[in-house]
Amino acid sequence: MTIDLSNQIFHNEDAARAYFEELHWPNGPVCPHCGVVNEATALKGDAHRAGLYKCRACDEQFSVTVKTVMESSHIPLHKWALAFRLMAGSKKGVSAHQLMRELGLGSYRSAWFMAHRVREAMAERDPEPLGGKGKTVEIDETFIGKPDQTFVSGKGWQGKRGTATKQKVLTMVERGGRAVSVKVDDLTVQTLKTVIGKHVVLDSTLNTDEAQFYKPIGKRFADHQAVNHGDGEYARGVTTTNTVEGFFGIFKRGMKGIYQHCGEQHLQAYLNEFDFRYSNRSALGVEDTERAAKAVSGARGKRLTYQRPRNARAS
Repeated sequence: MTIDLSNQIFHNEDAARAYFEELHWPNGPVCPHCGVVNEATALKGDAHRAGLYKCRACDEQFSVTVKTVMESSHIPLHKWALAFRLMAGSKKGVSAHQLMRELGLGSYRSAWFMAHRVREAMAERDPEPLGGKGKTVEIDETFIGKPDQTFVSGKGWQGKRGTATKQKVLTMVERGGRAVSVKVDDLTVQTLKTVIGKHVVLDSTLNTDEAQFYKPIGKRFADHQAVNHGDGEYARGVTTTNTVEGFFGIFKRGMKGIYQHCGEQHLQAYLNEFDFRYSNRSALGVEDTERAAKAVSGARGKRLTYQRPRNARAS
């Protein structure tokens, strides 16, 4: 990851504001209250802060951060620009402690909340289905977190064997394309049938491992091929799950080496982050600068609060 730190959007508030306005309003200011385009007046003078507009259609005031993940934030826009750039360009993620140091934020809490807002911007609310005729979608499951413990006489507290108490993740990767990961409550046929049916086109070819719960699901698709990892088989011609396992390799290195701990209530947000970077990777022609711009564009129309928001105000 290489960042041109001489770029004024990372140092100058006016340059950063112009950057966000260009991405959010390519055809002129859009009133977040009534949706009218390019019918706003910039409010200037000592009585108004920079970047404030007034809509001539509904008479409401707004700025580029209203009704985005940045609304009501007191962090300067040039630091937001750098946060988006760091998180979009770091393959395994950026910890909140590192964000706090790099951006000179006043507290870990601010950095942690900022990172979650960026993840919210990265999340695709209604992604296009994966696969299609002639395309292969690889599917696999993995487990996150520590197992519950039990007390063993003479040995003390020991981790329980198995995966029953771990968090469960199902990832679907279109070969040569995007990834969609979903936190699931269980790995039953009905649960996986619902998730896979929602995200994968039925005329796709599925590649999975030998897990039995994939067999009845695979019958609904154009073709289903499985590799038997239990017998040491990892590829049979073009049949393999190496692509989705490669995704898990990046995801787990990030979760263990960068983030280290993830509460179950936040797991989907981290999955969205890794899906975003994978689905907008260099191999698909998306470089770091463009990837950051896509994340910024995804901030519109989203809010993330951990308390009841105040009445909408220009921010």
